[in-house]
Amino acid sequence: MWKTAIASLALFNSMVLAGPKVEFETNLGQFTVELNQEKAPVTVANFIKYVEDGSYVGSQFHRVIPGFMAQGGGFDQNMQSLPTYPPIKNEASNGLKNSSATIAMARTSNPNSATRQFFINFVDNNFLDYDQRPPGYAVFGKVTKGFDVIQKMGQQPTHSVGRYRDVPVEPIIITSATLLK
Repeated sequence: MWKTAIASLALFNSMVLAGPKVEFETNLGQFTVELNQEKAPVTVANFIKYVEDGSYVGSQFHRVIPGFMAQGGGFDQNMQSLPTYPPIKNEASNGLKNSSATIAMARTSNPNSATRQFFINFVDNNFLDYDQRPPGYAVFGKVTKGFDVIQKMGQQPTHSVGRYRDVPVEPIIITSATLLK
């Protein structure tokens, strides 16, 4: 009886602590990310804002580096920058690590410059963590379903487009982004 009660409590706690999930559909397939609202509340709220207003639909993964990461959300299919909300505070000191299958915010050299662009780590990229390279890159969730689709991104041929390098030859387009209720 106690084992059943403890198992039920553990299941309840995992359901309560589970963060919001976003399902992405791309022309390479579907993947789902679970967001960590507890450790990255500002980043998650910002990301959800872009999901809910439809901003990610039609954007592409514009920078794909095998053995490193896939970056997207900031450019349309013609490599034109998409509109942004104001930049957010860097939450890289939240304890989350740039491990394989995690999602983090892209930014410029200004630590508090992240807006809409994100990246998904193909492998453990500890050198991007706050404790390894302050100010670090803020992890705010992880891919919980469809990581094979993310890995497929890393196998696509890339080239340069103007000043941008590592751009997939065949654009990897986000066709839908849905906040799961």
